[in-house]
Amino acid sequence: MQAKLLRACYAGAALSAMLAGLLSGCAAPAEPSHYAAQAPALDVQRYFNGRVLAYGMFQDRSGTVQKRFTVTMLCSWQGDTGTLDEQFVYADGTRQRRVWTLRKTGEGRYTGTAADVVGEAHGVVAGNALRWNYVLALPVEGKTINVGFEDWMFMISENVMLNRAAISKFGIGLGSVTLSFIKPKDGDGAQ
Repeated sequence: MQAKLLRACYAGAALSAMLAGLLSGCAAPAEPSHYAAQAPALDVQRYFNGRVLAYGMFQDRSGTVQKRFTVTMLCSWQGDTGTLDEQFVYADGTRQRRVWTLRKTGEGRYTGTAADVVGEAHGVVAGNALRWNYVLALPVEGKTINVGFEDWMFMISENVMLNRAAISKFGIGLGSVTLSFIKPKDGDGAQ
């Protein structure tokens, strides 16, 4: 009898722990202001100026890596308007280009447009973090579907930034993109 009671208590405790984990996973993500005191501070116009390299992968909702890619970005600013010319090369040899036009709209606030972005992207910077939200028109098997992206970018050092993007449709997670950005130091020929 005690053994059954003990097993029931363990099962109840395990269920409680699992539910607590699930509920905490449903909590709203932190706001950029949560990172306001974090360093190094992200200066979008300074970091995305000149040549920036990125290495990334797309994982489906089960975590399986579906695509790997590299990106060479050529970035420039004229006042509060920036151009980010992204050249993607995928592991299968296919190539893609996306040209972003960014605009600083206020302290720590940016908007962005690109040919395959539906409407405008909106970004908020605080401390070492940037949250970037947009809808991308994504070609899939001969069709185009609009999917939501929520990017979180974090400065790690003066030259390294990490990015994790959650991809969703109708609130359902479809997968994620993980990127590491590297801004070569002057004269560094890193590829």
